[in-house]
Amino acid sequence: MKRLAGKTALVTGGRQGIGRAIAERFVTEGARVMVCGRGSRPDDLPAAILWQPADVSEKTEVSALLDSVVAELGELSILVNNAGLQIEKTIVETTDEDWDRLMGVNAKGVFMLCRGCIPIMSKGASIINIGSISALSADPGLALYNASKAFVQGLTRSIAVDHGPAIRCNAISPGWIMTAMADAAFAVADDPAAAKRDALARHPAGRFGEADDIAKLALWLASDDAAFATGQCYTLDGGVTAASPLNPGLF
Repeated sequence: MKRLAGKTALVTGGRQGIGRAIAERFVTEGARVMVCGRGSRPDDLPAAILWQPADVSEKTEVSALLDSVVAELGELSILVNNAGLQIEKTIVETTDEDWDRLMGVNAKGVFMLCRGCIPIMSKGASIINIGSISALSADPGLALYNASKAFVQGLTRSIAVDHGPAIRCNAISPGWIMTAMADAAFAVADDPAAAKRDALARHPAGRFGEADDIAKLALWLASDDAAFATGQCYTLDGGVTAASPLNPGLF
């Protein structure tokens, strides 16, 4: 039997990358899935996946998205807050506009989706927030991004405590996953190629992550197999945060 048979899911930021991989895996496992993102429906989005244009930082667009969820899916079983963006600046370089833009998506958007979806979720439903290892160990030049992911971890634990047992809420903290966002982070280094080699050498797994690595963990958290899992922030990073800064692979 498929692991998500009979379940419904909303995945934000499902146009590409991690969100797209999660949505496609959920469909494969029997869920009815809606994804959202800015702009029009991607031409290559599988027909089985519903699309709703939405900027999750805007209250009116979140309200319209929730109306579509109720109309198309009914009671919601799974919410994946994946939508996010990254601004490559230190705190002194960051403008008020940068704050509004990044925190609007990475923090306010997660807050609004959780607040709006919990009342329409089925008993035993699962919220999965996509965080980052940057919540605990800051990547250079990503001040707001690092802070926004720390917010995600704190909110995750609070939802689990306040709304269990009806709702389970967990976060996934990816490491270096090969998406456009990772490429942008490497690009701000003085020597991007050297930075990428250095990062790879710090991975005991011997490789960077792929979007489907995160999708597989999201599938477990969404399924009934994870019925006892809540309030946790699961690091999936190929071992990079387990390694000493003096990782022998560097020398």
